[in-house]
Amino acid sequence: MKTFQEDHNVASWATVHTVSTEDQIAMTAMRAAVGPNKGKLRGPAARAPFDAIMEGVAAPAGVIYEADQIGGVPGWWCRPNDVRPDQAVMHVHGGWFNFGSAQAFRHLVGHIAESARVVAFVPDYALAPERQYPAAVKDIRATYFGLVDRGFSKVAITGDSAGGNLALGLLAHLASEVDARRDCLVGGVALSPVTDLLFSGDSWSTRAEADPLFIKPQAEGLASAYLAGHDALDPFASPLYARLEGLVPVRVHVGNDEVLLDDSVRFVERAFAAGADARLDVWEGMIHGFLGSVGRLAAATAALRLIGEFLTDRFAKRQYL
Repeated sequence: MKTFQEDHNVASWATVHTVSTEDQIAMTAMRAAVGPNKGKLRGPAARAPFDAIMEGVAAPAGVIYEADQIGGVPGWWCRPNDVRPDQAVMHVHGGWFNFGSAQAFRHLVGHIAESARVVAFVPDYALAPERQYPAAVKDIRATYFGLVDRGFSKVAITGDSAGGNLALGLLAHLASEVDARRDCLVGGVALSPVTDLLFSGDSWSTRAEADPLFIKPQAEGLASAYLAGHDALDPFASPLYARLEGLVPVRVHVGNDEVLLDDSVRFVERAFAAGADARLDVWEGMIHGFLGSVGRLAAATAALRLIGEFLTDRFAKRQYL
């Protein structure tokens, strides 16, 4: 399989991180463990095993978790010690729009909160197939405005996988919104986001063998349950097709060995061309969700550090720059 450098002309908006020997060994073991279940997580039946995987993320020390409701949407707070007041991260969890929960993602988000020294809220947004598009979009929007109404003057939006889709979609919409509350937005981070529900990226074929988790028919089925016939070209459904002028600074992290690689590449390329402060970090040898292996993979630890540095810098600046 070709590396990212061989597949693309690496531009100023992309940084490629080489994989260490230790991470290569660890990834070989991880691939062997997850490979037999490739493509099998589908629909509501996947919720329990998926949550069990996310519960296995190492818990960060000193982070307290608390259930709450923001903007009418239930979820979980992740509260590190000695946080900066009036600042918060809203993290939108992954799960292909059909599974995942705030409680299961609390440890992963706790690491992000700790890295930025702010509180983080994870909403339990509506899941398909019980509640279809645009229910999740409305929940994420309500949560953001709920945080502002709660008194948070600076808010960053982060998200992973399908949560990255919802996060980037909201960022794009807020860029053109006439609402004073949008000025509280300081930036965004997306981890291996799903940006194109047409599944037109080349990496669905170029990374089909390298990716040990997903196959295209699986993803198409999960997306179909979410969209329920809605047009995948809707920018709220596929932020790749959104207008990106005025977007707040955003950082995207993705593994080189995942079928969603081109969803990240094309989004950042378009955002950069639209004048946004958008940057892509590609991690060689990494698969989808590698950040969940913080403490076990050097790449996960390094990515978390970069995310924390970016968010800390954004919180220190005036909003919407």
